[in-house]
Amino acid sequence: MSLKRRITELIAEAGPIPVSQYMALCLFDPADGYYTTREPFGARGDFTTAPEVSQMFGELAAVWLASAWQAAGQPQDAILAEIGPGRGTLMRDMLRTLSRIAPDLTRRVAMIETSPRLVDVQKRTLGETTAAWHRDVAELPDAPLFIVGNELFDAIPIRQFVKTPHDWRERCVGLDADGELAFVAGPGTTDATPPDAPSGAIFEIAPARNALMQQIAERIARHGGAGMFIDYGHLTTGTGDTLQAMRAHGYVDALAAPGEADLTSHVDFASLAGVASSVGLEARTMTQGEFLLGMGLLERAGQLGAGGDARLRERLQGEVERLAAPDQMGELFKVLMVGQDLAGLPPR
Repeated sequence: MSLKRRITELIAEAGPIPVSQYMALCLFDPADGYYTTREPFGARGDFTTAPEVSQMFGELAAVWLASAWQAAGQPQDAILAEIGPGRGTLMRDMLRTLSRIAPDLTRRVAMIETSPRLVDVQKRTLGETTAAWHRDVAELPDAPLFIVGNELFDAIPIRQFVKTPHDWRERCVGLDADGELAFVAGPGTTDATPPDAPSGAIFEIAPARNALMQQIAERIARHGGAGMFIDYGHLTTGTGDTLQAMRAHGYVDALAAPGEADLTSHVDFASLAGVASSVGLEARTMTQGEFLLGMGLLERAGQLGAGGDARLRERLQGEVERLAAPDQMGELFKVLMVGQDLAGLPPR
């Protein structure tokens, strides 16, 4: 039985389900969930992440983590971790760079991944490594934590609320007159305080995202370390429907084919930064373009292209534009850095 049919039968029997539950079923259902059954990354998948675009992304992320580790006094028991590692490309590029500039930071490497299928992919990507795999942040040993997450929070289910003439109601997935999946206003309300908005506006909250950020931030506050998280989203909280589905590098109807497309939403970086601040950490946010250019993206591209032919330089220029140009990933993607003291860390 297809996932769409199972969801339809669930709704027919029990009534509309919240958007958060629909997302969880589509992405993580053990039998038919998107991340449990598919290879989503790269040209042959449904989307391409920044580490797949260029090695320079991972190299500059490694430089930032090395800077944070050095500023913390180079703790020898530090854990270098990636959460939601995809195919392992980012960690592979970071380890290659760190082996030259901060080899002691690579002594204890942790990969935090819930999908057994992706764990196998990551092990093939990293090859011979002493990395340890964990299903949850809570499994990590107590030690200074230097952690990165790229396109992690966008796939964590959100709750949506729709403004009605009287109040805010939780947006759900129900059935229309023809028995097809459709968005409906459910009975639930919200304790949050949405901004003023007209009838029909959508307001999103992400309790599960905030809970994960709090778990990570509390560990850094207790044991030391720093974290960097890159995703697409917005720097200020507002209204708007950002739920989207992607398949074969194009946008599709989020209700059309449950389990066959990647469901994500834009990340509220102001909310995540607030969570980190609430446990005593400093938080900095900026666009991906600002971060990468500030970390030396252009200079690194020049180094890689030096002595190369015109074809190589053209490819590197294309990678720079893809990662940092305002009309590509540069503005849409944001970077959140958290730590006990970020004052001396790049980019400046």
